[in-house]
Amino acid sequence: MADSDYAKDVLVSADWVEDHLEEFQSDDSDYRLVEVDVDTEAYDESHAPGAIGFNWESQLQDQTTRDILTKDDFEDLLGSHGISEDSTVVLYGDNANWFAAYTYWQFKYYGHDDVKLLDGGREYWLDNDYSVTDEEPDFSAVDYTASGPRESIRAYRDDVDNAIDKGLPLVDVRSPEEFSGEVLAPPGLNETAQRGGHVPGAQNISWAAVTNEDGTFKSADEIEALYADKGIDGDSTTVAYCRIGERSSVAWFALHELLGYEDAINYDGSWTEWGNLVGAPIEKGSGE
Repeated sequence: MADSDYAKDVLVSADWVEDHLEEFQSDDSDYRLVEVDVDTEAYDESHAPGAIGFNWESQLQDQTTRDILTKDDFEDLLGSHGISEDSTVVLYGDNANWFAAYTYWQFKYYGHDDVKLLDGGREYWLDNDYSVTDEEPDFSAVDYTASGPRESIRAYRDDVDNAIDKGLPLVDVRSPEEFSGEVLAPPGLNETAQRGGHVPGAQNISWAAVTNEDGTFKSADEIEALYADKGIDGDSTTVAYCRIGERSSVAWFALHELLGYEDAINYDGSWTEWGNLVGAPIEKGSGE
C-alpha cells in the first residue's frame, strides 16, 4: 500500500499490483484491474496483465446527454466485464490517472466502496518496467447491483452559484492560461466552451500540484499544506472543477479521499457547462 498518513486506504502501489497479478487475471471476480484512458489505443498495444480496458469517452459517458452513465448502464458495463459490487477494483490510466480518478469518482458515486487507484498510473507502471501484455482478458459476466447515487460528492451548477454567493472555496485545476481566459483548452484538445475565464472567486491550483514528478501522489502533509496556503482547510464545502471533470477528479480525490475533507465535491460539468451557460458570471485574468 501507499503512504499510511492518508485519511483513507485508497491507493495501492505498483509493487502491490504486481504481487496480485495472479488474482487480477483470475476469472473469479474478487479482484479486477481496469485501465481507463480517453481512448484505448495505448491499452491495445500494452497493459498490465489482466487489466480490462475502458474507453472513458465512449464507455463511461452518456454520449446523448453528455453526462455520466445511468445506473443501469453502469451496472451493465461492470457486470459484462466480470466486475461485481463486491470486487476489489484497482483503476489506473494515462496522464497520471486523470480518467482513472474520474472513474474512481463515478464508482464512488454509485456506491462501490472497494475501489482504489494505482499510484502513478500507466506511465509509472511502464517507466518502471512492470509486466505488460497485449492480451485482453475475457472474464465471465456477472450481475452487478449498484447503490447510490451518492449526490454528496457531486456538484451541479446550483452548487457553483451557491459557492459564489457564500464565498465558499472553488478550486480551478486547469492551467494558468485556461484560468485567465487566454485559451479555452489544453493544447491539442477540443475547445468546448464559448467563453474563457474562471468562476468568480476561484483559486487556480493545478491538478498536478498534488502529484510528484513520477505521477505518484504527494504525502498528506504536503497536500494539506498546498491547499491551506490558499485558505482551503476542509471546514466548508469545496468545489473542484476543470474543463470536462477529469482533472478536477484528481483534486477531488486528493481533497476528499487522501485528506478526508468530506465536503469536497466534483463539478463534472466543469467549464464545458459553465463557460457555455447564458448569464453565468465569469472572471478573466490571473485572479491575483
